[in-house]
Amino acid sequence: MTTTTTTRTGPTPDQSAAELLAAVRAYAAPNPPAMSLPPQMFTSPEVYELERAQIFHRSWIMVAHTAQLAAPGDYVALSIAGEPVAITRGEDGQLHGMSPVCRHRAMPLVAPGEGTVKDFTCSYHLWRYNLDGSLRAATHMRDNPDFDPATCRLPGFAVREWHGLVFVNLDADARSFEPDLAVADTEMTNYRLDDMVQVNYWTEEWACNWKVAVENGYENYHAIGFHPETVRPLMTGGIDMTVYQDSEWVTRLLSGAGTPFEAQHLPLTEAERSIMYSFRIFPGGAVATFGETIAWISIIPLSLDRTQVRGGTLVPRQVLEFVDIEVMRKEVESITSVINAEDRTGLEAVQRTLGSRFLQQGHLSPKEPGVLAFYRKLALALTKEA
Repeated sequence: MTTTTTTRTGPTPDQSAAELLAAVRAYAAPNPPAMSLPPQMFTSPEVYELERAQIFHRSWIMVAHTAQLAAPGDYVALSIAGEPVAITRGEDGQLHGMSPVCRHRAMPLVAPGEGTVKDFTCSYHLWRYNLDGSLRAATHMRDNPDFDPATCRLPGFAVREWHGLVFVNLDADARSFEPDLAVADTEMTNYRLDDMVQVNYWTEEWACNWKVAVENGYENYHAIGFHPETVRPLMTGGIDMTVYQDSEWVTRLLSGAGTPFEAQHLPLTEAERSIMYSFRIFPGGAVATFGETIAWISIIPLSLDRTQVRGGTLVPRQVLEFVDIEVMRKEVESITSVINAEDRTGLEAVQRTLGSRFLQQGHLSPKEPGVLAFYRKLALALTKEA
């Protein structure tokens, strides 16, 4: 009887975070391995904690469009890798980012979502905070001589607005990301982002690791399997992708459209009408053009295996002179919901297999150069000193 022995090339079940990072460091090299990440990178609690500290506590996260924060009192609240975050439009007209957790005894001041408020009032003991995070009132605290209301405020985060897109960074002293987007900013000039109108936005929760969702967005290869009737028909120029790595934070991904898009309201050149132009802001932000329609998407971890996916669709303001916005919103939502469901179903299936003891690193296709670009940024972020 002949016995066949299978040699496993993937990680062993007991690989430490240090060993995983040693393997990931290879993706920052000039000639990275054309292989998928070690499977345990998606399931290791130790790696996730490192990602929280090295990536999500110090990166710019796209969270909303300015239309969602148009007037004083408007807010968007969410969780970034387990950290509660709120962004408000203050009475001063400025955007403010803060930790929406009462400084008294840790009561959340607002649930994830969005809305409009005059202030943030704690439902536990009725402490109140202004829209900029400063303390407005603390009930029954005057007799505590050690309490100084002047020094009590919600911890602040850095917030920036870039052509209508709103970003937050948990590091209040984070440097600006605009220099990294210099090339994309110039190349997006004819799309007139500042004059775009958001016709719909959405928030979903997917049962997968954030990297499973992000790497999916760095390639067109999956369109032939996940989206044969929705996204694939748009790719009349094929699923090939040209990748430009502008910095350790920004990647541009260009896909030929083949059949040029129509452009009735924007001064798009023939080259711009013949390409699907997109850029990614590490870790999980994306902006993509489809002719005169622009989509923004942000992938944000909630936990090791739960991910929030936020996004919206933008169109030229002039379009609304000819189409009712509610009619357009319903049309866009019907398309978006189908595409999201296709991705979600597939990626949640991937997540369910990641604990298999037979899983190993897979060979990447030449159609996936964007995936290696993402891996490079991941490697740089995880192995860089604080």
